[in-house]
Amino acid sequence: MRPGLRSAAAVAALAVAATACGGDSDGDVVELRFSWWGADERHTTTQEVIDRFEAAHPNIRITGEYTDWDAYWDRLATSTAANDAPDIITQEERYLREYADRGALLDLTEYGEQLDLGEIDELALHGGQLEEGTFGVATGVNAMAVYADPTAFEEAGVEMPDDTTWTWDDYISTAEQISEATDGEVFGTQAMGVTEGPFQIFARQRGESLYNEDGGIGFSAATMEEWWELVYRMHEDGAAPSAAESVEIDAGGPDLSVVATNSGAMAHFWTNQFGAISNTAGRDLELLRYPGETEGERTGVFLKPAMFYSVSAGTEHPEEAAMFVDYLLNDVEAAELILADRGLPANTRIRDEIRDALPEADAETADFIDEVTPDVVDPVAVPPIGAGEAVDITKRINEEVMFGRLTPAEAAEQWISEMETATGGDAS
Repeated sequence: MRPGLRSAAAVAALAVAATACGGDSDGDVVELRFSWWGADERHTTTQEVIDRFEAAHPNIRITGEYTDWDAYWDRLATSTAANDAPDIITQEERYLREYADRGALLDLTEYGEQLDLGEIDELALHGGQLEEGTFGVATGVNAMAVYADPTAFEEAGVEMPDDTTWTWDDYISTAEQISEATDGEVFGTQAMGVTEGPFQIFARQRGESLYNEDGGIGFSAATMEEWWELVYRMHEDGAAPSAAESVEIDAGGPDLSVVATNSGAMAHFWTNQFGAISNTAGRDLELLRYPGETEGERTGVFLKPAMFYSVSAGTEHPEEAAMFVDYLLNDVEAAELILADRGLPANTRIRDEIRDALPEADAETADFIDEVTPDVVDPVAVPPIGAGEAVDITKRINEEVMFGRLTPAEAAEQWISEMETATGGDAS
């Protein structure tokens, strides 16, 4: 069963008018709860942010509730079903619509006096908007990029590509050359079909999309078949590790990626992972634009909200909760602590103000985001309810393609069928 609202009871509970979730006030002191996921470093930093906010607002007390990614969604579903959700909720794009559609989140545009959205990047702001209102504000932005290791290119005797003009054929050809030049000791690239992000760019380049604004699937079977053909070709021709090796590499996470372990020249990741992967690699890596940006109908690059801040519909203190979200988004004092941990700040002024304080890798990421943003044609739609299923579906079908157990056409048909079942949408 997927994360999110996990039972009929949870759905029914959300349909009922929410009750107080902020806890009792102690005199004039307002008590709020704020939930997030992440590692210990994020928890420590977030508590420092809370401490600074409380120092400036002595009548507000905020209790942090945090856990790891997997436990977070079970915990949030349970507390929401019990009408005991945290006042301020960290959300993720795959689940935002699910909570919003069931009345669990406030429309933040109703609290304009407490929460200023005027300096939030428009492309990022769209990610939290549904027809009924704005139910989440992006903490920051990421973009998909090709991570490249110039040292691997140099040792293979292959020139770095011109990422302003290269095509998908150029990408695969370059990867094949690196694998051949090193007798397979260094692979040209890592598998790219394991997540839906790269395909989303591929579809957008063809004037399509992963999802439509109404929550339906927004691409043709022919486009996805073409994508799986590229994925299969990479492994068949040796541009990427074998299917068995690729499964093992993916299971190891970013730290065991080919660019992190110096065993490959290229890989596909979100920009917010650049610092950690570069540190593990012990080399200077570069961020490249996706291939195919100049050969299709349009560019495919998009900005992804790293995560969202939302406010529970059941909070007893919506104005104070909105004030805290405003602090997280718009106060340079908070941003100097958070830096790029929740993506590069969605507030463009704040992003510029903290640029000099960013670690070198994050500063490179900021430059990359600045470079590609003018090429973003439009924002992506908010994913439909059930979009979280895409993670497991994509990974499983990718393995079937790599091992040759599904043809590209069969893989496209199966992905679309399973996601239509998961989301209740239809292919375009």
